Amino acid sequence: MDQPGGGDPHWYLNWKIAPALQPLKETVVGGIDRVLWVVMGTIGVVMLIACTNVANLLLVRADARQQELAVRAALGAGRWRIARELLLESLTLGLLGGAAGVAVAYGGLRLLTTMGPADLPRLSEISLDGWSIGFTLAVSVLSGLFFGAIPVLRYAPSRHAVPLLGGSRTASASRDRQGSRNLLVIAQVAMALVLLIGAVLMIRTFLVMRSVDPGFSDPASLQVMRLSIPETLVRDATTVVHTQNAILDKLAAIPGVSSTGFAASIPMSGAEPNWDDIFAEGITYKDGVAPLRLYNYISPGYFHTAGTRFVAGRDFSWAEVYGVWPVGIVSEGLARELWGTPQAAIGKRFREFDGMPWHEVVGVVQDVRENGVDQVSPATVYWPSLMDNSAPWLVDPSDPKKLGAWRTVYFAIRSSRAGTQVFINEMQQAVWSVNANLPVADISTMQDIYGESMSRTSFTLVMLAIAGSMAVALGILGIYGVISYAVAQRTREIGIRMALGAKKAELAWMFVRSALVLTGVGTAVGLGAAAALMCLMRALLFGISPLDPITFASVPIALVAAAALASYLPARRTAAINPVEALRAE
Repeated sequence: MDQPGGGDPHWYLNWKIAPALQPLKETVVGGIDRVLWVVMGTIGVVMLIACTNVANLLLVRADARQQELAVRAALGAGRWRIARELLLESLTLGLLGGAAGVAVAYGGLRLLTTMGPADLPRLSEISLDGWSIGFTLAVSVLSGLFFGAIPVLRYAPSRHAVPLLGGSRTASASRDRQGSRNLLVIAQVAMALVLLIGAVLMIRTFLVMRSVDPGFSDPASLQVMRLSIPETLVRDATTVVHTQNAILDKLAAIPGVSSTGFAASIPMSGAEPNWDDIFAEGITYKDGVAPLRLYNYISPGYFHTAGTRFVAGRDFSWAEVYGVWPVGIVSEGLARELWGTPQAAIGKRFREFDGMPWHEVVGVVQDVRENGVDQVSPATVYWPSLMDNSAPWLVDPSDPKKLGAWRTVYFAIRSSRAGTQVFINEMQQAVWSVNANLPVADISTMQDIYGESMSRTSFTLVMLAIAGSMAVALGILGIYGVISYAVAQRTREIGIRMALGAKKAELAWMFVRSALVLTGVGTAVGLGAAAALMCLMRALLFGISPLDPITFASVPIALVAAAALASYLPARRTAAINPVEALRAE
């Protein structure tokens, strides 16, 4: 049969394969980009929360030292001297924090390189170098100076301001200072809520993905390896299949092996997919063009070995393979699309192109998640491993019989010994006993391949879970610090209220209520931000809506409960205050 495309050996690649691969390429590359953006955004949000917490603590600390600063100014200390001291303290804290951060980052990077997805670009090259440490030093210095400048601008006094800043026993925190701290707490709560919702959605996505049937069973006991028979070694297509069959027999003879089979590609392996249109008999196609389908070439016994269920019909037989019978197997999704039900597909005929014999559907198998459990199962056609009058990219033009065989295949071996080095050695010896020149590659278990396909989601999950935990911890600490400071600053007021008959429980509730108001406002802001951001993360979610009502209801409740506990602990100290001592407090 003459080769289409005017003899251009790349005609099929340019005409059909390239367009078919483009969506897959965009999915993989886009997925990696989305992971990087999520990680970078997560780190940025945690850094913002940490910065707001630091700013809040420095404001509280400077506010508590306001009287001290006024006294220093009264004794002759200039504004610049006091500002220099405040900046030096803040800069020291920033450098100490940066040093601690480098130590934590070193351990974190080791964990990242271990748990990161294999397809993350240049993962092995991620390390702490001079540029990273220099950048951390610069950020630490700038952060120390920036956040140290906030209390300097607000509280560093001049001598002429001493009477105004001296304060009195009855003075309380001004409304603007309290408002600044409250805004920072609200921002912390809002950002923590966004990260926590993202983490919970990723956890639910991971659980849903683990419950999806990938199209194979018990991956831990399924050993796979890739083997190629080049034309320079075996020229005839029939001999290629005989060699592959002989290897299967040798592998099946290994102790502990229950079944064997091979296929041109296996699920989630990253093997180059084969796409082409398919024409079903009796169906008219617009402009004579049919939708592209995924193709695979398999041996008898492959589905049984992989644990792929037959929905209807049966498997190929070796007699059909060597007799080059025009038979085929289709996936359940394709059967339903073309003929309504899997049972109705049995006996129907289809072919790939004009001039190819009509092939009868002898079996329908369950849909297989070829590109990962988070991707839709493609409509798939399974051809016998030896084809007559098959596609021109498969046939040897010099073969008068026009037979074709797929030379690079994945062998699947079902065994309880899968994954052990002794078993792998026995597999290699079985292959070399048939032909010592055959190269064996990509030896792994299906569990390893399945785990790698889940790595992008699990990596994002881990990053969001860590960031969410840190964000919640920082937010709770911020609330705790604000309430603790409020209790300390209002000790005299508490004493007066208690002297006038106020109950201790009522006073404690007053502070808790204040914290709950801040948390409520932060939660409302965070829910709006989370709703917008989670829609951007839609591509990373599977089986879960970005606006999942369970997540958006449970996470705020948990955060409010944590905030209530964090505020109750310092508020409870009001019960231990002696009214007499409180009235004497400054």
